[in-house]
Amino acid sequence: MLGNAHFYNRTIRKMVIAMGTVLNDIELVRYTKDGTTAKEKFRVPLSYGAKEKYLTRLTTDPDLVRSLNVVVPRISFELTGMSYDSSRKMLSTMTNSAIRDGTTSYRQYVPVPYDFNFSVSIYVRNTEDGTQIIEQIVPFFTPDFTVTANLIPDIGLKYDVPIILNSVNSQVDYEGDFMSTRLIIWNLEFTVKGHLFPPVKSSKIIRAANTNIFDTSTANLKYVAVRTTPDPINADPDDEYGFAETITEYPNAWWTRQTKNYLKYLIWNQ
Repeated sequence: MLGNAHFYNRTIRKMVIAMGTVLNDIELVRYTKDGTTAKEKFRVPLSYGAKEKYLTRLTTDPDLVRSLNVVVPRISFELTGMSYDSSRKMLSTMTNSAIRDGTTSYRQYVPVPYDFNFSVSIYVRNTEDGTQIIEQIVPFFTPDFTVTANLIPDIGLKYDVPIILNSVNSQVDYEGDFMSTRLIIWNLEFTVKGHLFPPVKSSKIIRAANTNIFDTSTANLKYVAVRTTPDPINADPDDEYGFAETITEYPNAWWTRQTKNYLKYLIWNQ
């Protein structure tokens, strides 16, 4: 598209992974009646998918007693949309660059800021399980929680990605009368402040510049060649280095009148 070769930075996929990583270590503890001894402890399963998908699978077993792949408690999350964020826009001509293996330079224009919207659903059978899971998530968002993601490995770009908690609400589904609880669902809405990146372009590192100086004002043409190199020659952009110049002056007799006239023609007709 737009004259560029195919590229795929997997940025959206990494935003989904970042969101899932935050929710992937929630543990649930079941206590005895006196509330002092843990009789059961396990990690709450996390899956990617729409809320409606899990509700459909759960409602096929109202008593939640059959052996299913999906059981409660459980957490699901889904990327629901994305939108451009003009408040984080950077100058379009700015670039990120890096050098790998000492011979190749990688360059990329600054990314485009996008907000990624996520919907998280927590399914539980009783109130205590739901509040226990919520209390392990909500206190860390004030209202945002920041994770660091390696978004462009070719350049080594690691960005701090804020995840903002927008809202928390719960709902209760009933079967039959309102005295029998069927399923408790906590719904959380998040916004991930991410970016989308243009393609990475590579080129060889320039370690020498040649300058040819011609003087046509005299009767005999003068020609001086200047070669400029970094000192040391293997210096990287972040190193402290200087420049070394090699100046070579060629004798006037080396040039013929025909060559002199041709160079004058080139200079006047640039």
